[in-house]
Amino acid sequence: MGIRSFRPTTPSRREMTVADFSELTVKENKPERSLTSFLKSTGGRDSQGRISVRFHGGRHRRKYRIIDFKRDKIGVPAVVEGIQYDPNRTARIALLAYKDGEKRYIVAPLGLAKGDTVVSSDDADIRPGNCLALMKIPMGTMVHNIEMKPKKGGQIARCAGSAAQVMAREAGYVLLRLPSGELRRVLESCRAVIGQVGNLDHENVVIGKAGKSRWLGRMPHNRGVSMNPVDHPLGGGEGKSKGGRHPTTPWGKPTRGYKTRRNKSTTKFIVSRRVKKKRN
Repeated sequence: MGIRSFRPTTPSRREMTVADFSELTVKENKPERSLTSFLKSTGGRDSQGRISVRFHGGRHRRKYRIIDFKRDKIGVPAVVEGIQYDPNRTARIALLAYKDGEKRYIVAPLGLAKGDTVVSSDDADIRPGNCLALMKIPMGTMVHNIEMKPKKGGQIARCAGSAAQVMAREAGYVLLRLPSGELRRVLESCRAVIGQVGNLDHENVVIGKAGKSRWLGRMPHNRGVSMNPVDHPLGGGEGKSKGGRHPTTPWGKPTRGYKTRRNKSTTKFIVSRRVKKKRN
């Protein structure tokens, strides 16, 4: 696992970097056919063909890999057949072959390798890839793919390099420090996977050119101040301008300084908010 750079033969190659994919197994580059499904590209359009999400479109064709976020095969050990690339997420995925013959994909944690054995059980060892209930995980352990509701499947800490830390246990809840710095209570019966998600160098990859963003389905983002007044509240003016008002959406809704959290029913589980970045 590392970063590969290029000779600056063109301006876009000068800063462009890619992952070297050294952690992937050679023979398992193609996905398991039974664990893939068709993934339609909407291009940001709704069922009537209108743009519902701006600046989406294009992208490379891909198939969706069905990931086992629930890890509900309790007590059945599985062998890692290989670590594979998943175009739908930043993390790598691991193909598991269970003793009963079933195969499943999971998000690959750091340190998991081909030939390792993992299991989902409350009496499993504290090793990367094993899945346990939070009540059985020691304090200070790094975990990922954490459930928010029992048997719903992991929802927290699933992207490359992310992990949460088990801080305390009290009154049927486990206190977790999330990757954002937030302290949150989660039911101790919820399950989590030991370890940190792999592919740590993902944050160091430089896209380098506009075409690579188009491969990912990202269209160019047009600034409001560059539009006409009929198209955006910040548009118009002679030459370059700052818009003359606070940042807004094209429909006039303010976009800075307003709280975006709506789910008040789970506020009681948040012990401490995420760490705010200091502005210079």
